Amino acid sequence: MKAIRETTFNFPGQTGFYKGKVRDVYFFGEYMAMVASDRISAFDVILPKAIPDKGRVLNQIAAYNLQATKDIVPNWVISSPDPNVTIGFTCEAFAVEMVVRGYLAGHAWREYKAGRRTLCGVTLPEGLKENDKLPYPIITPTTKAQVGHDEDISREAILERGIVSQADYEVLEDYTLKLYQRGTELAAKRGLILVDTKYEFGKHKGKIYLIDEVHTPDSSRYFYKEGYEERQNNGEAQKQLSKEFVRQWLIENGFQGKDGQQVPEMSEAIVTSISNRYKELYLHVTGESLGPVDYDQVIERIEKSILNSIKSLNLQPSVN
Repeated sequence: MKAIRETTFNFPGQTGFYKGKVRDVYFFGEYMAMVASDRISAFDVILPKAIPDKGRVLNQIAAYNLQATKDIVPNWVISSPDPNVTIGFTCEAFAVEMVVRGYLAGHAWREYKAGRRTLCGVTLPEGLKENDKLPYPIITPTTKAQVGHDEDISREAILERGIVSQADYEVLEDYTLKLYQRGTELAAKRGLILVDTKYEFGKHKGKIYLIDEVHTPDSSRYFYKEGYEERQNNGEAQKQLSKEFVRQWLIENGFQGKDGQQVPEMSEAIVTSISNRYKELYLHVTGESLGPVDYDQVIERIEKSILNSIKSLNLQPSVN
């Protein structure tokens, strides 16, 4: 199975390039082209093998959800000319990620299980079990680290340190809760529960925009709605669609991104199973199966789509 590990384009009019954990970003002044590669990260570490089809799954789910939420929150997208590409405004990102949780799962559960009852300044009630629904959605922000791990941070610390102004932060909080409510409604229509997710925001010409991806398996955790209550009552693990199963596999094999730990070997069976999980989520979120693609021509296809977008935005220098 082939996968897109990275792209190394050099476009006319290009003003910058950034290689993220999973995305290659090409800048053109006030515009940018984001390529969703098939790289996968966990515990803020890029894993050694790429996952076939992961990039286009993420990009297309994000496009679907950005379109479905743009009536409540403006977003950065201008177009998505290719399954792996999004063209949009270059925004100055806020240095926090807005994590919102409706259920006690993942990192929040691990903290709770360790005896901590306050997460990012939010106090959680006693007596909760893993995957229980919280009394109401809570926002548990994290710092957006350029290198290393993101870290939990409270609303109070964000304002005290001046990371985000109070006026802007109140907008981010409002947008976050509205987006989570819409995401919950969209998930329910597909038989899913949106457990938790994260949103990133930035400014373009003084206006706040939703940026990056939305409601994808990399940024969100989903449970299957059918059987949720029964599994909770019986103390059984929830059937879920998210990247959490990758984290659990890593934990079981002795890796949590800590110093001195080695990423376990990723067999072809593991890579295939992860790829299949991403395609399964695509089907559940969009209601459509992911079609085949010719990976022998995929890099050329991506490059051509960005070139055409550059021309349509009149970014390419004129040729006499």
